[in-house]
Amino acid sequence: MSTIAEQILDGSGLVLGTCYYPEHWPKKMWAEDLDRMLASGIEVIRIAEFAWSKVEPEEGRFTYEFFDEFLDVADEKGMKVIFCTPTATPPAWLTEKYPEALNARMDGVLLRHGARRHYNYNSPVYQELSARITGKFAEHYGSRKCVIGWQIDNELNCEVNEFYSESDTVAFREFLKEKYRTIDALNAAWGTAFWNQTYSSWKEVYVPRTTISNSTNPHEVLDYTRFISASARRFAKMQSDIIRCYLKPGDFITTNGLFGNLDNHAMTRESLDFITYDSYPNFAYCLDAYSDAPKEMRDRKWSRNLTEVRSISPIFGIMEQQSGANGWNTRMEAPTPRPGQMTLWTMQSIAHGADYVSYFRWRTCTMGTEIYWHGILDYSGRENRRIREVRQIREKLDGMREVAGARYEAEVGVLKDYDNIWDAQLDVWHQRVDRTSQKALFEAAQRTHTPLDYVYLTADTTAEELGKYKVLIYPHMTIVTEAQAEILKAYVAEGGVLVIGCRSGYKNVNGQCVTDYLPGLLRELTGADIPEYSFIAPDAGKVTVDWDGTRMEAETFADLLEPLEGAHLEAKYTSDYYAGAGTLVSNTYGKGTAYYYGSAFNEASATVFLEKLGVISPYSELVEVPECCEIAVRTKGDARFLFILNYDKAQAEILLRQEGLDLYTQNKVSGRKTLDGYGTMVIRF
Repeated sequence: MSTIAEQILDGSGLVLGTCYYPEHWPKKMWAEDLDRMLASGIEVIRIAEFAWSKVEPEEGRFTYEFFDEFLDVADEKGMKVIFCTPTATPPAWLTEKYPEALNARMDGVLLRHGARRHYNYNSPVYQELSARITGKFAEHYGSRKCVIGWQIDNELNCEVNEFYSESDTVAFREFLKEKYRTIDALNAAWGTAFWNQTYSSWKEVYVPRTTISNSTNPHEVLDYTRFISASARRFAKMQSDIIRCYLKPGDFITTNGLFGNLDNHAMTRESLDFITYDSYPNFAYCLDAYSDAPKEMRDRKWSRNLTEVRSISPIFGIMEQQSGANGWNTRMEAPTPRPGQMTLWTMQSIAHGADYVSYFRWRTCTMGTEIYWHGILDYSGRENRRIREVRQIREKLDGMREVAGARYEAEVGVLKDYDNIWDAQLDVWHQRVDRTSQKALFEAAQRTHTPLDYVYLTADTTAEELGKYKVLIYPHMTIVTEAQAEILKAYVAEGGVLVIGCRSGYKNVNGQCVTDYLPGLLRELTGADIPEYSFIAPDAGKVTVDWDGTRMEAETFADLLEPLEGAHLEAKYTSDYYAGAGTLVSNTYGKGTAYYYGSAFNEASATVFLEKLGVISPYSELVEVPECCEIAVRTKGDARFLFILNYDKAQAEILLRQEGLDLYTQNKVSGRKTLDGYGTMVIRF
């Protein structure tokens, strides 16, 4: 979609919002709350994502008075509103009368009313009732002056992203019939000759079910994951198509979050004007299982998440930004953000491309599961440190208006595609190397201050799009299609530099292993041959590698490489029985170079690649910062906006090597500066 969100993403400024729940508070509080928001620099609110019963308290009986009354107040105060469809929490009357709308566990037990997201996308009655309530919402409220846009549902595929209802089995069969046409074709794609799993009719095919050891056919699971994604996308498009019938000029459609088993890129192209993200860096400080080990990069990991969002919408919004302690009554206990962290995390989002930031939430709820998920205000609504920090953020953003619409700048891209993401979920061999390398590449880029993008290979990707990156890295391209191989060849032929990691090219689109010499369809491009491969044995110790005098360690896996004719052996293993075998092969292809690296990446080896390929620390001529800081750059025309984010609670010493304009103070700055703990700077060069 290409509609411009004129109210929040039009490039004229950076906009603050918050999530508000008028159904949680007495009506007498509404006007005061909106006045306080506006006085604090909050211009937009999101409402109604869990409020189906406020409009349809009984099946077929619609009453619009509650939100009409609230929108009257919003219109009077001049507050802009993002209205949500309420389908994330079907009401009790619906699930009681139509239990087929409920999701189920793999063993068939229904997920009952009492929490949220307890529905399935494929129930015909739920689709019908969801379409009706969406239409009623859009028709009645869409013409209101204060309504500027719509959010579909809430966090599609959050809480649970697997669906095992009877409706899902029926829909899965139809999905497979459309894809394969015949049961014989399905049997071939799923390799059902193994373990005598052959099907003789469609009625024998189900969504994955509980089996011994919970081992299921991996090719079935890959298709099932594609089916889940298609189901969620269809549900979103159904709502989007309805809303567009009532959309005012300039209004937009979005949805929030970035969750698994969902092709968010395709969903955005099909149904949205842009995607919004829910950013909660405080998960890094949780006291329970969500907490990272001390050695991890903690809240900097949300920069990785924001990079994912930016791969979908280069300019995007944050629908829920951390503003207080998070926690349900059942899990996710976490401390209140320290002074400065709200600002840090807001600027983290903006640095990565967010022009709209909406805090979750305005007031902390006094009831229900999320009584410990704190907002800007605590239960009493009294003046506090967090609302004062919001006002300070607003003052900073007033000096940063020209940042709006600027694009994040990166010379390095990490390639991804959904088939390989989903394959890594179900295949532990793929998963082990992929998790290791993804973490290493991100952390190496962060510590060396080398901005990167995630670049998804889709059916619409062109070599021209890839060509804006000096270096592209696909850590483990296990599944490769001929179309993808051709796109990568075209990129390299035009002068690109491509790095492919181990365990690549050995599966086809169905997830079956190929019988070609490895790396299969990547063999011609990379110039590599893989006669042998192995996980690195636990007793192997450190497996070392020599790359033209630079020593590094192999990680997790070892492809033992030989160069094909015309290719060059760049590096060899130097220990264990791998010693003397090739680790890295380079191949000139057209104007560019392709590399095949026969191992997973660790942070040190990832850093070596960035250095040897000439893309490390691209802003060192502008600024020198310690490892505790992140650098991000957004550009617009001739202007370059440098963000420096200090994730440490201690002060950081930085050196500005060129003079720039501090957008917080509007003063020129250069030389050595001290950045407070959790401090940020935004400098225009």
